[in-house]
Amino acid sequence: MKKFLLALMLFGLFFTIGESAASAQGKILIAYFSRAGEEYSIGNIAKGNTKIVAEIIAQKTGGDLFEIKPVKSYPSSYEDCKKVASREKATKARPPLSNTVNNFQQYDIIFVGYPIWYGDAPMPVYTFLESYDFSGKTIIPFCTHGGSGLSSTDQQITLTCPNSKLLQGFEIRGATAQRDFAQTENKVADWLKRIGFAQ
Repeated sequence: MKKFLLALMLFGLFFTIGESAASAQGKILIAYFSRAGEEYSIGNIAKGNTKIVAEIIAQKTGGDLFEIKPVKSYPSSYEDCKKVASREKATKARPPLSNTVNNFQQYDIIFVGYPIWYGDAPMPVYTFLESYDFSGKTIIPFCTHGGSGLSSTDQQITLTCPNSKLLQGFEIRGATAQRDFAQTENKVADWLKRIGFAQ
Protein backbone atom coordinates (compact mmCIF):
# COMPACT_ATOMS: atom_id res chain seq x y z
CA MET A 1 0.00 0.00 0.00
CA LYS A 2 2.85 2.37 0.90
CA LYS A 3 4.53 1.66 -2.45
CA PHE A 4 1.26 2.38 -4.24
CA LEU A 5 0.84 5.72 -2.43
CA LEU A 6 4.47 6.63 -3.15
CA ALA A 7 3.96 5.84 -6.83
CA LEU A 8 0.88 8.06 -6.92
CA MET A 9 2.80 10.92 -5.28
CA LEU A 10 5.67 10.61 -7.75
CA PHE A 11 3.24 10.49 -10.65
CA GLY A 12 1.57 13.67 -9.43
CA LEU A 13 4.94 15.34 -8.93
CA PHE A 14 5.92 14.51 -12.51
CA PHE A 15 3.02 16.58 -13.81
CA THR A 16 3.64 19.42 -11.37
CA ILE A 17 7.33 19.92 -12.13
CA GLY A 18 7.20 20.86 -15.79
CA GLU A 19 5.85 24.36 -16.27
CA SER A 20 4.61 23.44 -19.73
CA ALA A 21 3.19 20.00 -19.01
CA ALA A 22 -0.21 20.48 -20.53
CA SER A 23 -2.11 17.23 -20.46
CA ALA A 24 -3.15 17.73 -16.83
CA GLN A 25 -3.42 21.51 -16.76
CA GLY A 26 -7.11 21.98 -17.39
CA LYS A 27 -9.62 23.25 -19.89
CA ILE A 28 -8.33 24.93 -23.05
CA LEU A 29 -9.61 27.91 -25.02
CA ILE A 30 -8.24 28.97 -28.40
CA ALA A 31 -9.17 32.63 -28.87
CA TYR A 32 -8.13 34.21 -32.14
CA PHE A 33 -8.62 37.23 -34.36
CA SER A 34 -8.43 36.61 -38.08
CA ARG A 35 -9.43 38.42 -41.24
CA ALA A 36 -10.41 37.17 -44.68
CA GLY A 37 -10.47 39.32 -47.83
CA GLU A 38 -7.63 40.85 -49.79
CA GLU A 39 -4.24 39.86 -48.39
CA TYR A 40 -0.84 41.27 -49.32
CA SER A 41 1.12 39.02 -51.74
CA ILE A 42 -1.56 36.32 -51.50
CA GLY A 43 -4.70 37.78 -53.04
CA ASN A 44 -8.26 37.29 -51.84
CA ILE A 45 -8.62 34.62 -49.18
CA ALA A 46 -11.81 32.98 -47.97
CA LYS A 47 -10.37 31.98 -44.58
CA GLY A 48 -7.97 34.10 -42.56
CA ASN A 49 -4.43 32.82 -42.02
CA THR A 50 -4.70 32.89 -38.23
CA LYS A 51 -7.99 31.02 -38.31
CA ILE A 52 -6.30 28.17 -40.15
CA VAL A 53 -3.69 27.89 -37.39
CA ALA A 54 -6.32 28.22 -34.65
CA GLU A 55 -8.33 25.34 -36.08
CA ILE A 56 -5.24 23.12 -36.18
CA ILE A 57 -4.48 23.91 -32.54
CA ALA A 58 -8.08 23.13 -31.58
CA GLN A 59 -7.98 19.84 -33.44
CA LYS A 60 -4.73 18.79 -31.75
CA THR A 61 -5.54 19.94 -28.21
CA GLY A 62 -9.30 19.43 -28.03
CA GLY A 63 -9.71 23.04 -26.95
CA ASP A 64 -12.72 25.27 -27.59
CA LEU A 65 -12.52 27.82 -30.39
CA PHE A 66 -13.51 31.45 -29.88
CA GLU A 67 -13.23 34.02 -32.64
CA ILE A 68 -12.55 37.56 -31.47
CA LYS A 69 -15.03 39.60 -33.50
CA PRO A 70 -15.14 43.40 -33.45
CA VAL A 71 -18.54 45.04 -33.75
CA LYS A 72 -17.35 46.80 -36.89
CA SER A 73 -15.67 44.51 -39.40
CA TYR A 74 -12.46 45.57 -41.08
CA PRO A 75 -12.54 46.47 -44.79
CA SER A 76 -11.95 43.61 -47.19
CA SER A 77 -9.64 45.85 -49.23
CA TYR A 78 -6.04 45.45 -48.06
CA GLU A 79 -5.18 49.14 -48.40
CA ASP A 80 -8.35 50.28 -46.64
CA CYS A 81 -7.75 47.81 -43.84
CA LYS A 82 -4.19 49.11 -43.42
CA LYS A 83 -5.50 52.64 -42.95
CA VAL A 84 -7.94 51.58 -40.25
CA ALA A 85 -5.37 49.39 -38.49
CA SER A 86 -2.74 52.14 -38.55
CA ARG A 87 -5.15 54.68 -37.08
CA GLU A 88 -6.28 52.27 -34.35
CA LYS A 89 -2.72 51.47 -33.34
CA ALA A 90 -1.73 55.15 -33.24
CA THR A 91 -4.63 55.93 -30.92
CA LYS A 92 -4.38 52.68 -28.93
CA ALA A 93 -8.01 52.05 -29.77
CA ARG A 94 -9.99 49.31 -28.10
CA PRO A 95 -12.66 48.38 -30.64
CA PRO A 96 -15.75 46.89 -28.96
CA LEU A 97 -16.35 43.20 -29.55
CA SER A 98 -19.60 41.64 -30.69
CA ASN A 99 -19.21 38.41 -28.73
CA THR A 100 -18.09 37.15 -25.33
CA VAL A 101 -16.66 33.93 -23.92
CA ASN A 102 -19.20 31.92 -21.96
CA ASN A 103 -17.92 30.90 -18.52
CA PHE A 104 -14.43 32.27 -19.10
CA GLN A 105 -13.43 31.31 -15.56
CA GLN A 106 -13.60 27.61 -16.48
CA TYR A 107 -10.56 27.89 -18.77
CA ASP A 108 -7.06 27.37 -17.41
CA ILE A 109 -5.09 27.62 -20.67
CA ILE A 110 -5.82 30.27 -23.29
CA PHE A 111 -4.12 30.24 -26.67
CA VAL A 112 -4.35 33.76 -28.13
CA GLY A 113 -3.88 34.11 -31.89
CA TYR A 114 -3.63 37.07 -34.25
CA PRO A 115 -1.97 38.39 -37.40
CA ILE A 116 0.80 40.95 -36.99
CA TRP A 117 -0.35 44.40 -38.09
CA TYR A 118 2.18 47.22 -37.97
CA GLY A 119 4.43 45.25 -35.63
CA ASP A 120 1.67 44.50 -33.14
CA ALA A 121 -1.47 42.47 -32.59
CA PRO A 122 -4.65 44.07 -33.95
CA MET A 123 -6.32 46.26 -31.35
CA PRO A 124 -9.38 43.99 -30.87
CA VAL A 125 -6.98 41.43 -29.37
CA TYR A 126 -6.19 43.91 -26.60
CA THR A 127 -9.89 44.55 -26.11
CA PHE A 128 -10.23 40.82 -25.55
CA LEU A 129 -7.27 40.61 -23.17
CA GLU A 130 -8.54 43.53 -21.12
CA SER A 131 -12.10 42.19 -20.94
CA TYR A 132 -11.36 39.17 -18.75
CA ASP A 133 -9.43 38.30 -15.62
CA PHE A 134 -6.41 36.23 -16.66
CA SER A 135 -4.98 35.96 -13.15
CA GLY A 136 -3.49 32.51 -12.59
CA LYS A 137 -4.17 31.42 -16.16
CA THR A 138 -1.66 30.30 -18.76
CA ILE A 139 -1.55 32.31 -22.00
CA ILE A 140 0.07 30.92 -25.13
CA PRO A 141 0.39 33.37 -28.04
CA PHE A 142 0.49 32.42 -31.71
CA CYS A 143 0.60 34.62 -34.78
CA THR A 144 0.75 34.77 -38.55
CA HIS A 145 2.94 37.39 -40.17
CA GLY A 146 4.74 38.57 -43.27
CA GLY A 147 8.26 38.34 -41.88
CA SER A 148 8.28 39.88 -38.40
CA GLY A 149 7.72 36.84 -36.22
CA LEU A 150 5.97 37.52 -32.92
CA SER A 151 7.29 41.10 -33.03
CA SER A 152 7.42 41.40 -29.20
CA THR A 153 3.67 40.82 -28.91
CA ASP A 154 4.41 38.17 -26.28
CA GLN A 155 5.95 40.91 -24.13
CA GLN A 156 2.94 43.14 -24.69
CA ILE A 157 0.64 40.34 -23.58
CA THR A 158 2.69 39.93 -20.41
CA LEU A 159 2.34 43.66 -19.70
CA THR A 160 -1.40 43.51 -20.38
CA CYS A 161 -1.97 40.40 -18.25
CA PRO A 162 0.77 40.58 -15.59
CA ASN A 163 -0.79 38.00 -13.28
CA SER A 164 -0.84 35.25 -15.89
CA LYS A 165 1.84 32.78 -16.98
CA LEU A 166 3.11 32.98 -20.55
CA LEU A 167 4.39 29.96 -22.46
CA GLN A 168 6.56 29.99 -25.59
CA GLY A 169 4.63 31.39 -28.52
CA PHE A 170 4.36 30.26 -32.13
CA GLU A 171 4.80 32.22 -35.32
CA ILE A 172 4.37 31.29 -38.96
CA ARG A 173 4.22 33.25 -42.18
CA GLY A 174 0.68 33.91 -43.34
CA ALA A 175 1.53 32.73 -46.85
CA THR A 176 2.66 29.37 -45.47
CA ALA A 177 -0.52 28.95 -43.44
CA GLN A 178 -2.60 29.82 -46.48
CA ARG A 179 -0.77 27.80 -49.12
CA ASP A 180 0.80 24.81 -47.39
CA PHE A 181 -1.54 23.16 -44.91
CA ALA A 182 0.65 20.08 -44.38
CA GLN A 183 3.72 22.15 -43.47
CA THR A 184 1.64 24.38 -41.21
CA GLU A 185 0.13 21.40 -39.44
CA ASN A 186 3.58 19.85 -38.90
CA LYS A 187 5.02 23.10 -37.53
CA VAL A 188 2.09 23.51 -35.14
CA ALA A 189 2.41 19.89 -33.99
CA ASP A 190 6.15 20.27 -33.33
CA TRP A 191 5.58 23.45 -31.34
CA LEU A 192 2.81 21.92 -29.26
CA LYS A 193 5.08 19.02 -28.37
CA ARG A 194 7.85 21.41 -27.32
CA ILE A 195 5.57 23.19 -24.87
CA GLY A 196 4.15 20.01 -23.42
CA PHE A 197 1.09 19.29 -25.53
CA ALA A 198 2.38 15.95 -26.82
CA GLN A 199 -0.18 13.73 -28.52
